Amino acid sequence: RVYCGGNPLACAAGIAVAKYMAEQDILTNVKARGEQLSQGLESIRKKHPQVLGGLRGWGLIKGIEVKDDAGCTAGELVGDAMKEGLLLVPAGPSVVRFVPPLIVTEEEIDRALDMFEKAVVKRSKA
Repeated sequence: RVYCGGNPLACAAGIAVAKYMAEQDILTNVKARGEQLSQGLESIRKKHPQVLGGLRGWGLIKGIEVKDDAGCTAGELVGDAMKEGLLLVPAGPSVVRFVPPLIVTEEEIDRALDMFEKAVVKRSKA
């Protein structure tokens, strides 16, 4: 008998997810889209060094620093991005976190970067 988990439904769901990820080569997409996101954020950071600082993260989870003297917090920048149609997450007062789904497409990353840059530009002019 097993007393600490491993119920049949949870096991079947886990096996189905693992099978789908392997068959669809999801991790290759994660690597490629993660590199695309890093390059795009680095480009935006270089264009707006008065607002954005260091970039960090792994895979598709990325964080970009909002400088202390940027005139806004990460939460405010996230709010600006939301007005552009992009859902992001603040990670404390000074980091904007990107957490796209594992199945995100190249086109969706491009659109997200465009929306984020529009939000940053508004803060650069403020």
